[in-house]
Amino acid sequence: MNGTTAYTPPTVWSWDKESGGRFANINRPIAGATHEKDLPVGRHPLQLYSLATPNGVKVTVMLEELLALGHTGAEYDAWLIRISDGDQFGSGFVAVNPNSKIPALMDRSGATPIRVFESGAILQYLAEKFGNAFLPTERAARAECLSWLFWQMGSAPYLGGGFGHFYAYAPTKIEYAIDRFAMETKRQLDVLDRRLAESRYLAGSEYTIADMAVWPWYGTLAKGQLYEAGEFLQVGEYRNVLRWTDEIAQRPAVQRGRMVNRAWGQPSSQLHERHDAGDFGTRTQDKLETEQR
Repeated sequence: MNGTTAYTPPTVWSWDKESGGRFANINRPIAGATHEKDLPVGRHPLQLYSLATPNGVKVTVMLEELLALGHTGAEYDAWLIRISDGDQFGSGFVAVNPNSKIPALMDRSGATPIRVFESGAILQYLAEKFGNAFLPTERAARAECLSWLFWQMGSAPYLGGGFGHFYAYAPTKIEYAIDRFAMETKRQLDVLDRRLAESRYLAGSEYTIADMAVWPWYGTLAKGQLYEAGEFLQVGEYRNVLRWTDEIAQRPAVQRGRMVNRAWGQPSSQLHERHDAGDFGTRTQDKLETEQR
């Protein structure tokens, strides 16, 4: 099929060769730390260890939105975790997230530090910590919000680990795999488009953590900016998703949040580490490169 040969799985699988593809150097079938490395700790109550992938952007957008609302306790230090270099397998990171995935958060505002991992859990934790900010309190609205939040957590692996991997990162193009996950990705876009045809935001008329969770994945995809797959998936068909993603992209906190821990793209869009609100004006890569000349 499409130049591939038939594969018969062995009775017992063994890890005797690299899997290939873009992330072969960090893929392995066991958990735990590969090296000793403590995590840095800044001066703010919240310490974020992340990278500006869609999952990382969810949390930095939430933190910037909280600060925009006036929640000074949401001040944070954002430390860059370079996953291609294996930073997530350092002992300090594994202690915060035993699953070795970004983002990971340490809340040091109380007597005993609290770790929070998984992006959806971090969004809900922060919302509840700051008086249910961006999380409805009325039962039906809250249920709708959390349902879309967990929809994203359950659906995105089909987009990222499924479609994105086989379309953009796998060492060979496998027709069956690409077709299977392209079909599911378009079905998910249709789910969103139908919901957004009847509702301004995912949970209703108000912007919530559900939008913050879904937007970095599906909003970026709908603009043709994820996996360079816009034409392939015909993303222009999803008019309601495009209306929604354009509206969210105009929010100043979203524009700031997507810059944090970003290590690619235009230098002016990259803020590798964020330790103060002023860093957006003084510590982006274009500014640092100018200073070094």
